[in-house]
Amino acid sequence: MYKLKAADWHPEHFKLEVADRVATITLNRPDRKNPLTFESYAELRDTFHKFQYVDDVRSIVITGAGGNFCSGGDVHDIIGPLTKMDMNGLLTFTRMTGNLVKEMRTCPQPIISAIDGICAGAGAIVSMASDMRYATPDAKTAFLFVRVGLAGCDMGACAILPRIIGHGRASELLYTGRVMSAQDGLAWGYFNDVVAPDQVLAKARDMALSLANGPAFAHAMTKKCLHQEWDMSIEQALETEAEAQAICMQTQDFTRAYNAFVAKQKPVFEGN
Repeated sequence: MYKLKAADWHPEHFKLEVADRVATITLNRPDRKNPLTFESYAELRDTFHKFQYVDDVRSIVITGAGGNFCSGGDVHDIIGPLTKMDMNGLLTFTRMTGNLVKEMRTCPQPIISAIDGICAGAGAIVSMASDMRYATPDAKTAFLFVRVGLAGCDMGACAILPRIIGHGRASELLYTGRVMSAQDGLAWGYFNDVVAPDQVLAKARDMALSLANGPAFAHAMTKKCLHQEWDMSIEQALETEAEAQAICMQTQDFTRAYNAFVAKQKPVFEGN
């Protein structure tokens, strides 16, 4: 079977570390608050696509270096050139950025963002597209597209953000581009928790490790259903989940859990 080892990858535009079946992606341009370029967008998109083929990663953490998460698209490397592109070039770019979100949502591993400092523009989108988010009190999240003369409907924000924090709050952030504080994000359900700066990465990694040690096939099924069922009726969702759960009941992890329960032991899941 075609399988890759993420531990063998050496991306050019960000750091990637694999340990204990957890991959940690670090956006690593701290001098500029970790902005994205054309090349890093594409490499992130391709990396998340390849995660479906690996056998050494069961969960993913994404964070930023130097006390910031990501300041969005690089002003000089992206924003400037975009002002000179024709429509075909612009549409190629916006589709590429949207494809990053698609790959994050369709890769089977849960993705957890650890957010400190600036989390703006495309950085806010990357956090939004994650499955869980942990922040520090200093986290400042802004979907600031309107502040550069663009629409708030960028990279799926108008579809995804209202489902996380509600339509009214999402409308406010997308129309105004204002900063969402860590306290607001926690109260609105955007952040799963807010912890001290020296604890946020550890918090995300602890959750990722817990998931990695769980039933990986079942987690992938949960993620798939969480996304697929947005557009389903309740009746369709019930049938989808009935089929998904029946498939999971055929896994060896299900049998391992039963046998461990009978033996009064903690189950050891192997992801199959």
